[in-house]
Parts: sequence; structure tokens; C-alpha cells
Amino acid sequence: MQEVNQASHSNPYSLPAVLFHWLLALGLAGLFGVGLFMADLPISPLRLKLFNWHKWAGICVLVLSLLRLCWRLYQPPPALPLEMKADMPAWQQIAHHGTQYAMYTLFFIVPLVGWAYSSAAGFPVVVFGLLPLPDWVSADKALAELIKPWHEISAFALAGLVGLHVAAALKHQFVDKHALLQRILPARRS
Repeated sequence: MQEVNQASHSNPYSLPAVLFHWLLALGLAGLFGVGLFMADLPISPLRLKLFNWHKWAGICVLVLSLLRLCWRLYQPPPALPLEMKADMPAWQQIAHHGTQYAMYTLFFIVPLVGWAYSSAAGFPVVVFGLLPLPDWVSADKALAELIKPWHEISAFALAGLVGLHVAAALKHQFVDKHALLQRILPARRS
């Protein structure tokens, strides 16, 4: 097992990739949690404050996702360790790649659909309360009602994929003993 751990550990992600990964993970968790909490709140100053925070944080996640994608294109992630890849059936390898592509797609779709909904509902997005962004679509209440469920559906789809990603990483770490987490944890870097 030590040999497998060492082989997995010797193929870590770059420090920028690790930072992008964990910043995005924290941002998505915060946005999803706040989104669930605020959705059913009655109209109040707290609800308005949370909606504004949710919108600018969503734009920050969108920008972070773009930076992360650019970094990934500039420096592709390290290959899966050979012993891990050898242990994975073909369907798991397909699921691994499919989940990655679907998550990256939803990193962009969720905030863009949220921005479109906010624009259609007639509520501007003002990042940090200082930087007003242009409306992505014209104000149209009927359009807003059509867009609204797609923000929620895509957010839940992303949350489900993140859950699958976490479960797979934990399975590879603790069941298969591939020491996979050492590749992405900042404290474990060599």
C-alpha cells in the first residue's frame, strides 16, 4: 500500500489548480446553502441582502470558473496514477471524465442562468454593491418565470455532480487506498 500511496502522491496538482479547486468548492457550497436558505424567506431586508450577496458571489464563481478553465487549458491536470487507472473499470473512467465535463459546463450555466433570471426579473446585478453589471436580457416578467426554474434545476444538478465527485474521491481514498486526496490537498503537497 505504501507504494501506491507514494505513486499517487508523486503526481500532485499544481498549487494554482489546488487553490482554484478549493476556492470554487467553498464558493459553490456557500452559494448552494444560501440559495436553499433564502428561497423561502418572506420579503424582508435579510432576504434582499442575501439575494444581492448570492448574485455577486455567483458572478465571482463565474469569474473563478473562467480562470480555473484557463489554467486547466494552460496546464492540464496530472494524469490519474497508473495503478488507479488499472483498478478502474471502463465505466468508472467514462463516469470520471463525464462528471468532470458536466461539472465544468454547469460552473458556467448556473451563474449565467441566474444572471439572466435576475435581469429578466428587473433586478440588476451589482457586484460587491459597487460594480453594476449590464443586464444580460431585457426585463420581462414572463421570461423571468420561464428562466427561474432552470437556475434551480441546474444548481441541483451541479450539487448532485459535486456529491458524486466527492463520493468517488472518498471511495478511491479510503476503499481503494489510492491516496487520491493527497494530490489535491494543499497541506499534503511535496
